[in-house]
Amino acid sequence: MTIQQSTDEILQSVQQQPAGTATFKSVHPETQAIHGGSFRFDPTTGAVAVPIYQTTSFQLPGTDGADKLFALEAPGHLYTRVSNPTQDAFEQRLAELEGGAAALAVSSGQAASAFAILNLARSGDNIVSAAGLYGGTWALFAATLKNFGIETRFVDGNDPEAFARATDDRTRAYYAESLPNPKLEVFPIGEVAAIGRKLGIPLIIDNTAAPLTIKPLEHGAAIVVYSATKYIGGHGTSIGGAIVDGGNFPWADLADRHPQLNEPDPSYQGKTWIEKADAISFFPYILRARAVLLRDIGAAISPQNVFQLIQGLETLPLRLRQHNENAIKVAEFLQKHPKVSNVIFPKFQTGKAAERAKTYLKNGAYGALVGFELKSGRDAGRRFIDSLQLFYHLANIGDARSLAIHPSTTTHSQLSVEDQLKSGVTPGYVRLSIGLEHPDDLIADLTQALENA
Repeated sequence: MTIQQSTDEILQSVQQQPAGTATFKSVHPETQAIHGGSFRFDPTTGAVAVPIYQTTSFQLPGTDGADKLFALEAPGHLYTRVSNPTQDAFEQRLAELEGGAAALAVSSGQAASAFAILNLARSGDNIVSAAGLYGGTWALFAATLKNFGIETRFVDGNDPEAFARATDDRTRAYYAESLPNPKLEVFPIGEVAAIGRKLGIPLIIDNTAAPLTIKPLEHGAAIVVYSATKYIGGHGTSIGGAIVDGGNFPWADLADRHPQLNEPDPSYQGKTWIEKADAISFFPYILRARAVLLRDIGAAISPQNVFQLIQGLETLPLRLRQHNENAIKVAEFLQKHPKVSNVIFPKFQTGKAAERAKTYLKNGAYGALVGFELKSGRDAGRRFIDSLQLFYHLANIGDARSLAIHPSTTTHSQLSVEDQLKSGVTPGYVRLSIGLEHPDDLIADLTQALENA
């Protein structure tokens, strides 16, 4: 038997099998993470793992078919800057896992945050954001978007009514992190989402720190963004981001509030994005993000990276359980240590913060981030970091490895002291991202480092 004969027989066998789409549907994240979306196996080769479609471009289906693809009147792929089959499999699976309608994968979490806002706001508009943000997001909102003519009005995330007070006719979105780092006080998603919906304003939630642990769309959020680099990827190998459209916001009824989705777009036959989406039974917000922002700005995720994110997604529910178990043990250890003045962890919160943790956090999980403050302040924090042996010192979270950082001199160093304090960063604050190592080993490393702090 020749190689060609063998290949032909394989292809014939595969072609006789059912189409490569999944029909079994589950509500369990462990199953969704592996089987979510329409991909079942590759119909050409029978490959069960999603292939890496490492190509820039795709053969067009004749001139009539090409016309429809470019006009967004038919599904398909044109160019990997805009879409790719590997990317599509990840997007479908993530959307299903999140309880959303559709998703868009992009090159990084920063790109996801920027696209989420730029898809709604333009020069002269504003957004209202909780002040407790990742330092890179703060800089994006306070400086870069400002240069684009988009104002960000920062408010206290623990005061839902502050969002209403900061709103005017040019407010296009509310934005917050579900489990804001570094304060780790769960954001009042439902309360702010309800305020926004009365005013025609969608709530965008960055859920990077709490995938599966918090489900923002269940509480009224309209859009969810991720740095997929973190827990979704989970292994510190690949940069990526994602936007999930809940498919639950009435954009078509809010033409004055959301002109970018309701005004004719000259690039697409003068149709509005509501019209374009209706014509193909799709969702206008995510459609515009892909067809305008990803097309024009080009923050495309590579097929190799998105393949790695799929591998991470498949083990996400399992990994999160261990992350959370380890984090509880580490937090309880730190709470009893004489050199630690305060432990920032949802399990130990009181008052409204504790009530929100109980409302939004699922299955007794508190997340895998643990913050603490050293009694001796900034210099003690630096000595602690330099003494760690097992924990890695790097600017990331959600890795299989345990990580540590001193935010005031790293991730938040570009902020003024006043803005650092607003975001929850004190001079002696240390953030830990608890990984998958044995908790006894993590505690042993923390013990020796604290002795030197």
